[in-house]
Amino acid sequence: MAEKLKVPINPSISSGEQTVWADVSSLLQFTCKELRDGELIHGENFNLFAAMSALEIMDPKMDSGIVCRYYSVDEAIENGAAPVPLSMDRTVDVQCTIDIMDHLLACEATWHKGHSLAQTVFSCIYLLRPDITASHALLHSYCKVIRATCNAVVSVVSDARTHEEEDLFTMTYGLPLKGDGDEKCLSLLHAVEETISRQLRACKAPLSKKRVVEGCTAYVSADIEPLQTNPDLEEGYCKALLCRIRFRKHFNHVLTSMKRAQGRGLELARKHIASCLSELECILKSLEFLMSNACGTCGDGIGDKTTASGCQPIGFDATLNCRLSAPTPPRAIKILSWKKAVEYFQKLLHDLDIICSYSLDPLFEGVLRFVVEFQKFKPDLVARAHLQLLLVQDGKLYGRDPIFAVISKAAALPEASKNHDIQKNEVLVQLGQLVISLLKIICTNAAWQRRKLGKILQDWRVIYIQLELSFRKEFGEISSTSIDENLCMKISKHILVWVEEQTYWIASRFLVLGFELELYSPGEYCMVYWYIYVVCIKLAEKTHLKMLTSNETGKRKGKKKKDAVKDLAKDYQIPPIVLLLQCHIYLAEGLSMLFQMLAALRNEHKVFPSAGQFNTEHERFIQHFELLQKASIPDHISYLSFKESTTHARLSTLVTHNCFKDAQKIAKELRNSFSHDPERMAELRRIEQVAEHNGVALNLISRLGTLDPSLKVYFEFIHHPYFATAVVKRS
Repeated sequence: MAEKLKVPINPSISSGEQTVWADVSSLLQFTCKELRDGELIHGENFNLFAAMSALEIMDPKMDSGIVCRYYSVDEAIENGAAPVPLSMDRTVDVQCTIDIMDHLLACEATWHKGHSLAQTVFSCIYLLRPDITASHALLHSYCKVIRATCNAVVSVVSDARTHEEEDLFTMTYGLPLKGDGDEKCLSLLHAVEETISRQLRACKAPLSKKRVVEGCTAYVSADIEPLQTNPDLEEGYCKALLCRIRFRKHFNHVLTSMKRAQGRGLELARKHIASCLSELECILKSLEFLMSNACGTCGDGIGDKTTASGCQPIGFDATLNCRLSAPTPPRAIKILSWKKAVEYFQKLLHDLDIICSYSLDPLFEGVLRFVVEFQKFKPDLVARAHLQLLLVQDGKLYGRDPIFAVISKAAALPEASKNHDIQKNEVLVQLGQLVISLLKIICTNAAWQRRKLGKILQDWRVIYIQLELSFRKEFGEISSTSIDENLCMKISKHILVWVEEQTYWIASRFLVLGFELELYSPGEYCMVYWYIYVVCIKLAEKTHLKMLTSNETGKRKGKKKKDAVKDLAKDYQIPPIVLLLQCHIYLAEGLSMLFQMLAALRNEHKVFPSAGQFNTEHERFIQHFELLQKASIPDHISYLSFKESTTHARLSTLVTHNCFKDAQKIAKELRNSFSHDPERMAELRRIEQVAEHNGVALNLISRLGTLDPSLKVYFEFIHHPYFATAVVKRS
């Protein structure tokens, strides 16, 4: 223990000047050595229940600590912790104001990263007591816009309900998140910006337009007062303030524009995002000036400091809210450095720009593709909340497309279904709710996304069965000669195929997220790729079937049935998207076969020994695929199915077919089909690289594995995020 722990000798007497304290540190140390794991000290009035309710010393979530300078905001203000003006020296006052701005930026970034508002942004006393800054126009307006920005972010994350990931994010602890007149924060900030802009223009004016007053250069215009007293520093301080003020103003506009219904503010938001990024560059450029003119000694560099000058900002106390607000985590947290805070906002703005540049694709598959690609950038909570709010508004896609219309396009339903009463079917309404849930789930972070996708799989399987039963009931109530019967049959066929396709897409997404989260060990890759293989086969099958039914409906329009079938047979070719899935199937099959070969070498020649495990292969299979097994995805697939393919693996019985060559061949042929799609072209290049390297590795292992026991094989994800590349080396 860093400090001696003392307790009052007579606990019944309240702590005060007459209390006598005794050092019990040695007693606690002796007790800690004597106690074994799970043992408790039993006192006369201290039972198990009391132990569960007791504070654990030095636990940051339970022990509030003894370091506390002030017990209230008023006491802090009375003791000069938050002076206004910040200094009687106007130059120092400006420097201190910039330090407060910088530290608030670092606090805001730390809050966005999941820490509590009370421990970060609202550790600023000026925010806790808005009235004390009334005489300081710059600080007053800046604090108002900070509060308004925090309120906007809390609103977005709360509306998107993504705050489950970070429980502390939306808790406001009764803090003054909304102040009187905050709605006018931008106009107040704009007025301050105009004043400083005039001061900047005046200090750049030629010397002929300036006059000397009492030994100091002053401005000709009586109404333009210098920002501070040192004319040599005037321009630098003006620029440093302006870029910070303008960033804050544009960032507020970004948040406001992105919340506009149906994506109407996205174009405007992009303009403000560009301005924000430009101002952040200017903020970074101000670093050298602020460090060279910092007050006092601030070290050789800013390192993990929270201000550009490297100086400690005034007006902050991280322990105040711990005393004032019971739910606040007690111990102070580490605030992000100023440079990391700027980098965070740069990334956040780039992520928001990607969202704003989205074309609002009305096709469901396009939406899923966009979100999956967007998640590769690892966006933080705020960006993902904005994305979810854009996708789902008032129970509609983008707030404009009814979910049944989205399903109709995705499942390629006949045009007549738009006005058909079948859309009022209760089970179809439930399907719409599942679609909305899926959109929200894929906007969460990878860990939450995988867990929720695994759980929602059973809902999609159940809805398929319910739809089948519901459609049969519908057919029973419709006359067999009715035109509606044919329409209903088409609708049911298309929807059921589409629901199955989405179910297998969810399953494939669930599996590949395991690689991103590093849930699989190399010893488990064989079963993982085997499962990906069987799921991808089903996904390709359902995607192919959906496209066949869609093409069939389109070809029959305006043609006789016999002619339509002839044209379909003549023109038909496997769609590129299905061939791309076939590439994934070949890669998964090839990797599974590669692992089977290693298993065969292990079984026959005792090379490539498997690492010791704490649980059995069956237990690991259940651990990874239990949610898929519960939903019967795919049907009749179990651990026994996997075991049959590997237990008796022998080199002589392994298929000599090289799946990697087939994957490489198809990928090359697909280049023309996807030449207009950069994302899929990049995927084809990754597939070719994995296939080429693994093909070579497969040949080496088959030729040298039985002869060279020193051969070592390990796997890296150097070309593809979830298809491994085998590396073969001699030890």
